[in-house]
Amino acid sequence: MEQSPNTWPIASNSSHFSSLSFSNKPHHHHHHHHQHQHQKDQLQKRRCNSNSNSNTITRRSSVSSSSSSSSSSSSGDPEHDFSALPFDLLLRIAAPFNVPNLWAASMVCASWREALRPLREAMVLVRWGKRFKHGRGGIRPNLNKALESFLKGAARGSAPAMVDAGLIYWEMGWKEDSIAMYKKAAELGDPAGICNLGISHLHAEPPMLKEAVKCFYQAASGGNVRAQYNLALCLHQGRGVDRNLPEAAKWYLRAAEGGNVRAMYNTHLCYSSGEGLRSSHLQARKWLKRAADCGHSRAQYEYGLKLFLTGEKFTALVYLELATRAGETAATHVKNVLLQQMSPISRNHAILSADQWKPSRSR
Repeated sequence: MEQSPNTWPIASNSSHFSSLSFSNKPHHHHHHHHQHQHQKDQLQKRRCNSNSNSNTITRRSSVSSSSSSSSSSSSGDPEHDFSALPFDLLLRIAAPFNVPNLWAASMVCASWREALRPLREAMVLVRWGKRFKHGRGGIRPNLNKALESFLKGAARGSAPAMVDAGLIYWEMGWKEDSIAMYKKAAELGDPAGICNLGISHLHAEPPMLKEAVKCFYQAASGGNVRAQYNLALCLHQGRGVDRNLPEAAKWYLRAAEGGNVRAMYNTHLCYSSGEGLRSSHLQARKWLKRAADCGHSRAQYEYGLKLFLTGEKFTALVYLELATRAGETAATHVKNVLLQQMSPISRNHAILSADQWKPSRSR
């Protein structure tokens, strides 16, 4: 199977927002004041009372007894009164959220909106950090300014900002600072942070293989595609864990379905050879084409070769030309043979198609 080059993970792509169940401790209740019936009926329909001052939670503090009493009476169901969550707990839960999930959580009620303000500010800082890092929006690339933005976001408790700051630290050669950031993000449950921490274990001297595999399992189970691919590699190569081809193939396939291009190519190899997956030429060809269409140069060469052998010369030349441009020297010879068999018009049209080619979105 293809050996993984020394690549570094992408920035955080946090897991989707889902409802969370909490078991609240019993509150200390006071005697309730008389309220008009229509006010009581409306309050009982809402789990988060955004209008009553008695429901407001002091920032980063536990709910007071009087606030708990009012909150419980207004919801009619204290066990599901999410507005009673302490701010520090809510921030920790929401720290790995991506932008859509964070905004969704902020719309739950006024107290959540107030509690999550630092994370919303952090997302703005992360956006600016990415602009400085990649030179987007008419801004010149500036790693120092990018790092400054990410660190400000991290200071507000954002796990994605911690991961992005860790990436820049790594690029600058400050590996200890990078690992410290990944650890903070991992402690908050961010899958990308956990995966990056696992890869940093692989780069340690000596490599901490078992710790790396443990991180990959955790992040892969949380849906991180890069971790799924790295876990499959470890299982395939027997690094930090017993060699297990069926388990490796399972994670290759899952990562391929999630959009990892290298996993697509390795899934093709599993189906083609019958290693870990039941042999299937149809599935092997499907994943080979997907990898080629997403820009995997070896896959482009092999798929172009298959097309050449079946007489599909025009499409074969497009893939072989792309593979040649990507540095696959083996594709050059086959391409030159094919060029001699085609008319000048067909050759030029195929080369033009290669010029206009863009990789498919991996997901």
